[in-house]
Amino acid sequence: MRKVIVSMNVTLDGFMAAKDCGLDWHFRSWNEEMARATAEQLSRADTILLGGITYRGMAQYWNADPVNMIRPREDLDFATMLNSYPKVVFSKTMSTVTWHNARLAKRSIGDEVSELKRREGKDMIIYGSGKIVTALAKLGLIDEFRMWVHPVVIGCGKPVFKELAGLFDLQLVKTEIFSSGVVILFYSVR
Repeated sequence: MRKVIVSMNVTLDGFMAAKDCGLDWHFRSWNEEMARATAEQLSRADTILLGGITYRGMAQYWNADPVNMIRPREDLDFATMLNSYPKVVFSKTMSTVTWHNARLAKRSIGDEVSELKRREGKDMIIYGSGKIVTALAKLGLIDEFRMWVHPVVIGCGKPVFKELAGLFDLQLVKTEIFSSGVVILFYSVR
């Protein structure tokens, strides 16, 4: 059965974005080494799950012909995969999507993701999308968290696990440390 993997950038104080959804802190420590790791991570998946806010931000930045994009060289493999992979968008406010290979989910998040997990293929990955992560965690449909912890404190913003109540039992299975000071904590859900 395919796994659902959350790959999320977080601050040391537990925020996934600033109050205004800003990610300036995230780009301060971004480097070629992390770009390669991101592309490697995505290469092990074949479907991207997104909430509406994350979809709009990513589509605006990445929805272009990778060859003609003005991007750092290390982002080209990632951009090619992002643009070619199927993307399932969960949004109650959007009526259309324009990013190549994207579609709006037609069923409840639990039904949609459960059916996707039963299909043949590689794993599915979620970038950001806090509300989607919370909904899927409550339903027990997340298999792994990959938390990219950035060495920065922003004091306030959008907390990662704001709406999850009770114990969520995780097991640390791996860590990866980058020269920028960012650490990926790989947790499997028990």
